[in-house]
Amino acid sequence: MKFCKTLFVAVPILLLGACSTPKQITYFQDLRPGESEQILAAPMEIRIQPKDKLSILVNSQDFRLTNMFNLPIVLQQIGQESGMSGTSRGLSGYTVDSNGEIDFFALGKIRVQDLTREEVATLIKQKLQSHELVKDPMVTVEFMNLSVSVFGDVNRPGRYNIDRDHFSILDALSQAGDLTIYGKREKVLVLRNENGVQRTYGVNLCSAEQLYSSPAYYLQQNDVVYVEPNDTKARQSTVNGNNVRSTSFWISVTSLLATISVIIINTTSK
Repeated sequence: MKFCKTLFVAVPILLLGACSTPKQITYFQDLRPGESEQILAAPMEIRIQPKDKLSILVNSQDFRLTNMFNLPIVLQQIGQESGMSGTSRGLSGYTVDSNGEIDFFALGKIRVQDLTREEVATLIKQKLQSHELVKDPMVTVEFMNLSVSVFGDVNRPGRYNIDRDHFSILDALSQAGDLTIYGKREKVLVLRNENGVQRTYGVNLCSAEQLYSSPAYYLQQNDVVYVEPNDTKARQSTVNGNNVRSTSFWISVTSLLATISVIIINTTSK
């Protein structure tokens, strides 16, 4: 009888341990409203690299003069022939070549690799003025194809466009619909190509201090963000999910022990 009592006490305890909720779920666990202050990592400007595509728009008081610097593209509607009213005009972009240069109208090759968006705008403006091509140019540079990839245990894995200069990992995860309940928040990986070397950074979303000070807090073009599955998801990925750390395993054990205890009770009572 003592054996049976021990079984009925021990099995529920084991079950509770097996079904316990993972602790690392809440973000920013070290933040206290009104008390916590975190120093952000220095903002990383996105610097232009080969294969990046840029929209460069030149404006001035003389629109006829500046229009020749803006690459036109004709967008043709389905079912319309060229030259008919079903066309509209837009702007195409400059693709940075393998040497880090763009071929700009009237200015020729301009090296833009490792420059920021604002630095490219300033450079082109200076060249237009120094060549006396435009007296009062206003140059606007925007990114056209810069993006990051987010996959793993997030709700909407995919490739997301970078739409601002300072694009953080929180921005990317928000666009991906946040982590699933199974995503490992204390170890989100960021894979980055730095001068031909593949580097991997670990980001802890549970700690604001570690998150904001991480060199991967601000993302760069072509970064890959990967969210690992936590232990619960890993257990479910077995063939039938029935292992020593799974709930189904302990339910089976409980059933077996209960059966054994009934047999023992019936045997001893005779």
